[in-house]
Amino acid sequence: MSSENMPEPVAKRLGYALKRAQQALRTRMDEVLRPLGLTVAQYAVLCAIEAEAGISNARLARAAFVTPQTMQGILANLHRDGLLSREADPSHGRILRSELTQAGQKLLAQAHRVIGDLEEIMIEVVGEAEAERLAELLSRCADNLTSRQ
Repeated sequence: MSSENMPEPVAKRLGYALKRAQQALRTRMDEVLRPLGLTVAQYAVLCAIEAEAGISNARLARAAFVTPQTMQGILANLHRDGLLSREADPSHGRILRSELTQAGQKLLAQAHRVIGDLEEIMIEVVGEAEAERLAELLSRCADNLTSRQ
């Protein structure tokens, strides 16, 4: 989707520009993760587990922008593929704690590299400092939108 498909007043709106950038990034992420056998949602889940082993399924679903039901399938597939281990929480047997296996760590390192290359494509246009500022501003926008529901 390019801005030339949308009349200029709309194409210059923050929401449209943000959605256009998100769509372009998502498309490219799909392209670079596909050869690794990962989806964008699976990548998000692996990243979240890498950052916090044992993170709850509900938080994983929110981090990956999927429903809790969809998350169950994602986790089952990652476990089946040997990328995650899942063990019962010692204090609550119904909770399964997920951790990356060695294979999961190795694949995630490859995924980080290809996603990092995509981020560099974006950063080269605005520079490192502006990219950090943009990330901060977008986070503030998201926080403000979610706090006013």
